[in-house]
Amino acid sequence: MGIILPDPATNKRYNMQSAYLKKRFGKKAVKISLNGGFTCPNIDGTKGTGGCIYCSAKGSGDFGGSPCRSISEQFDEVRKKLVNKWGDDLFYIPYFQANTNTYAPLDRLKRLYGEALACENTVGLAVSTRPDCISEETADYLAELSRETYLTVELGLQTIHDGTAALINRCHTYSDFLRGYEMLEKRGINVCVHIINGLPFETREMMLATAEELGRLRPHAVKIHLLHIIRDTVLAEMFERGEFAEMSMEDYIETVCDQLERLHPDTLIERLTGDGDRETLIAPLWSRDKKSVLNGIDKEMRRRNTVQGCLHGAYCN
Repeated sequence: MGIILPDPATNKRYNMQSAYLKKRFGKKAVKISLNGGFTCPNIDGTKGTGGCIYCSAKGSGDFGGSPCRSISEQFDEVRKKLVNKWGDDLFYIPYFQANTNTYAPLDRLKRLYGEALACENTVGLAVSTRPDCISEETADYLAELSRETYLTVELGLQTIHDGTAALINRCHTYSDFLRGYEMLEKRGINVCVHIINGLPFETREMMLATAEELGRLRPHAVKIHLLHIIRDTVLAEMFERGEFAEMSMEDYIETVCDQLERLHPDTLIERLTGDGDRETLIAPLWSRDKKSVLNGIDKEMRRRNTVQGCLHGAYCN
């Protein structure tokens, strides 16, 4: 049987979100990371303290703006950096990234999201949050936004395994995730699910089980992250005590390819690895060479002669 590429124009063997956005809007659309000054229920004591054991002090918003500045000021600051990289013929998707960006009263969400959507050349909105921090009222508001703009709600799952979730201090279960996910799905809201490879004590079989479950759920998009061990985190203390080992590049590449085969072919791939802050990254140091990781994934997919969703019978003739 032959293989048909998801998008022959990109020559990639997975369904790239960047290509989807270019088709949808007619030119390149890029995210602008923002910090709305939110916290999390596993930081403020509502469910726990300390946050997830891998999170930096910035709540995974290391590349966003400063919460001391307005949303429009942050937008302009980040936009200028993107223009220097890509040129000025761009559309923008404001991205509320740091901490839990629905964890606030609805009037505050409306004010912050509205300010972001009013920024120049904005064609969408991305909101990163926890699945247990979406009320029915908030979900109804998000549904309104999704009818007006290209909205994606990004849910941090990380793993379907409750034992791992407890270890990393997520303070929610997989059942909690499903409730939040279904609340959004039934309203027709695009959902992007985040997962992390290399969490302490997880085997490849466990990571693949997480991907298989996402293949069943068929979310709009998925982000696959590598676990970064960042200085001054609980995770870093565990690593330095020798309690777990970092994932090798070879294992990571093979695991990601296995996961892509298990995801549904229509699911967009927003990320195949993450960016750790170079100044605070302890391990894996090979992750700094992001290009080699992505090239390695492409090479392995070609070697296998496989594509995203192949285990669902995708793109075979």
